[in-house]
Amino acid sequence: MADTATTASAAAASAAGSSTDAPPFQLGKPRFQQTSFYGRFRHFLDIIDPRTLFVTERRLREAVQLLEDYKHGTLRPGVTNEQLWSAQKIKQAILHPDTNEKIFMPFRMSGYIPFGTPIVVGLLLPNQTLASTVFWQWLNQSHNACVNYANRNATKPSPASKFIQGYLGAVISAVSIAVGLNVLVQKANKFTPATRLLVQRFVPAVASANICNVVLMRYGELEEGIDVLDGDGNLVGSSRIAARHALLETALTRVVLPMPILVLPPIVMSMLEKTALLQARPRLLLPVQSLVCLAAFGLALPLAISLFPQMSEIETSQLEPEIAQATSSRTVVYNKGL
Repeated sequence: MADTATTASAAAASAAGSSTDAPPFQLGKPRFQQTSFYGRFRHFLDIIDPRTLFVTERRLREAVQLLEDYKHGTLRPGVTNEQLWSAQKIKQAILHPDTNEKIFMPFRMSGYIPFGTPIVVGLLLPNQTLASTVFWQWLNQSHNACVNYANRNATKPSPASKFIQGYLGAVISAVSIAVGLNVLVQKANKFTPATRLLVQRFVPAVASANICNVVLMRYGELEEGIDVLDGDGNLVGSSRIAARHALLETALTRVVLPMPILVLPPIVMSMLEKTALLQARPRLLLPVQSLVCLAAFGLALPLAISLFPQMSEIETSQLEPEIAQATSSRTVVYNKGL
């Protein structure tokens, strides 16, 4: 069966037209090498491309069908490598790799920046009250929770009750820490304005939202384990140790993610506010701040999620004994999630 699939893929590869710009197409493989940070960065730029948000249902079906034709060796003549890579990009950006179901648009990685930027702007608004701090932290953590859940490893079914428990735990912990720090900063007169902003917004996002949110929203993976595959894509078993690695890697990306988003805009805006244009037209402050936040978000997201490949590799000797004994492969791979 494997030889037949290989022959069909080889025939499809030869049927695909050559392209001077695109490398030879490989089904299910990233277009760019994942062993280097730059390769992962280019790969995730494709995944978060906001243009995929406007792909129609018909175009999605065409892309999926094109990949199916390639897989079965029935690709029509004249299809180029570029067209195949484009079809795979569309599928990866819209459909979950484990369930093959559409991810709700605001919770896709390609929708994270456009839908998340207004929330970041709200978090960075000056002169926050206790009520506004609670509101923006709640909105931010709700969005993060849904993104974490939608892009989790979904090789094991997860009941709705688990999502609700994780959501409540993630949001309550994040908002509680944010409000507690807000009260602390208000009572501490020794903080400079810059330190006050850093503590009020940056620390809660890192310490609570990003780590607690990921762990609580994906806690089911730690209980049930996640599927690990050998080099040929065959299921080896379900590993809780791999699940811990997946959550740790994802949590680290969420620690790095807010650093440019919540640090750069205040620094840039403090300089821009002194310009003659913004001093003469204060109404432009919010639109300019929104653009600065959008630029920082657009830089931070691909940098953060490129720290680790989505399909991560781990040595079988580090996993449960039953998994190590179930395969002759020295390493296995698992879907880390995004």
